[in-house]
Amino acid sequence: MTTIRRFCCNDLLRFASVNLDHLTETFNMSFYMTYLARWPDYFHVAEGPGNRIMGYIMGKVEGQGESWHGHVTAVTVAPEYRRQQLAKKLMNLLEDISDKIGKAYFVDLFVRASNTPAIKMYEKLGYVIYRRVLRYYSGEEDGLDMRKALSRDVEKKSIIPLKRPVTPDELEYD
Repeated sequence: MTTIRRFCCNDLLRFASVNLDHLTETFNMSFYMTYLARWPDYFHVAEGPGNRIMGYIMGKVEGQGESWHGHVTAVTVAPEYRRQQLAKKLMNLLEDISDKIGKAYFVDLFVRASNTPAIKMYEKLGYVIYRRVLRYYSGEEDGLDMRKALSRDVEKKSIIPLKRPVTPDELEYD
């Protein structure tokens, strides 16, 4: 049985095995602690039998006006627990929190342009490619900014794709 619960400080010492995937971005401890302190509603873990961490999602809410949105900073599932719809459950949770609590217009995320399985999964979840970000990953690989409109964006303006790629310095950050 899988339990999805809020991420807690102790999980920082237990989730390293989930981050071993070469496609998973890893961050320093203070980065995780900042998210845990500032956006605890957006940081969850999937835990299996024996309190084993199966995956997690980390996100935040940011922007201004009609750009107010939920952001998926990281979602990952350990290889042995994939293909069980855990990522879908974690994504749905972050979307619900962004929609109902955060009152966001959309949810966005960045994914490596070469990560076809993830792109297909996000598309199945209703995400569209909003724009390509040139050399987003380590100045080498392009990233795709994918978005999903939420209930507040009635006209779905937030997901109208840009016609040209952008560079990382053109992105807005909070």
